[in-house]
Amino acid sequence: GVLLWRRGVAPRSGFFMAKPHRYLLFAELSYAFEILRPLQAVALERGDEVAWFLNGPVPGNLLPGERLLRTTAEVRAFHPDAVLVPGNEVPLSFPGLKVQVFHGLGIEKKGHFRIRGMFDLFCTFGPLTTAPFEQLARQHGWFKVVETGWPKTDVLLRTAPAARAEGDEKRILYAPTFSPSLTSAPALAAGIAGIVARRPWRWTVKFHPKMAEEFAAPLRAIHADNYEIVSTTALAPLLQDADVLLTDTSSVAAEFMLLDKPVVAFRNRLPGPHLVNVDDPAALEHSLEAALGGDDPSREARREYAHAMQPLRDGRSSERVLDAVEAMLATGRGDLKRKPMSLLRRFKYWRKLR
Repeated sequence: GVLLWRRGVAPRSGFFMAKPHRYLLFAELSYAFEILRPLQAVALERGDEVAWFLNGPVPGNLLPGERLLRTTAEVRAFHPDAVLVPGNEVPLSFPGLKVQVFHGLGIEKKGHFRIRGMFDLFCTFGPLTTAPFEQLARQHGWFKVVETGWPKTDVLLRTAPAARAEGDEKRILYAPTFSPSLTSAPALAAGIAGIVARRPWRWTVKFHPKMAEEFAAPLRAIHADNYEIVSTTALAPLLQDADVLLTDTSSVAAEFMLLDKPVVAFRNRLPGPHLVNVDDPAALEHSLEAALGGDDPSREARREYAHAMQPLRDGRSSERVLDAVEAMLATGRGDLKRKPMSLLRRFKYWRKLR
């Protein structure tokens, strides 16, 4: 057959058959599974080996056939070529390139561009994240940056939404963030209860896994046929199903915008014309009614924002991430500086994982 080259990486078939790579998927929160599984699927398709290390989630989160490494000794024996990480930190003692694939698209929260000295490669989404990280790479000199798109969006962009019956009720997804200073839950719970009682709109509520129960409790107290709180870790079907997203300063807003649907945000930290920002809880019902009715003044700005966040919409971001990893494995760290030695972070993970 015809041999194909993937952007500077030797093909893995025919006379040029390369040794399969080994990837470790490092998960610390439940949202990591939806980010890492598209990468796992592509890696296995390419004939690579994949294993998981769960530093928080219970093994019951894994699917049949997914390989679990339970100890750091098993990780060393597996000896991954690369560790793929959607969180902010990774044990530096683990073998392999440390690859940051991020846990959200949003750039509004503090810390998104914080450099912790742990990663060799940052796989960014689009101009809004690539340019700042490239500047940081020039400044620090110990990591590379490749724009790949976000692996989690592969399922979102390649899976058709479930069919809706004509005349079906309008649907709202409420996904507040967890941060005490940013979450909308305390301010909006009473208002949402009233709207649920007055309007036929169908509500789905998805809490962040770090949401404090004190903030979630008033929303859990709402009981109605058109109101549901879900515990699933799979966000893509919820985004596809909703007509409008209600949130605050959560990165889920950018994911929803990739589907070209309106976002109503409560006191967003960086408001702009790409979303409908609400400062007063009393204005929430009117803003939702307008958005559900097709009044969408944010449409053009939203499309521009979504394009700057992630212009790659082909659902092949996971392939590009692994291409970038393979390219770096083939060339090594080259002229990159050594990563700074962080004894405190090394000790932190040695204590947590031993």
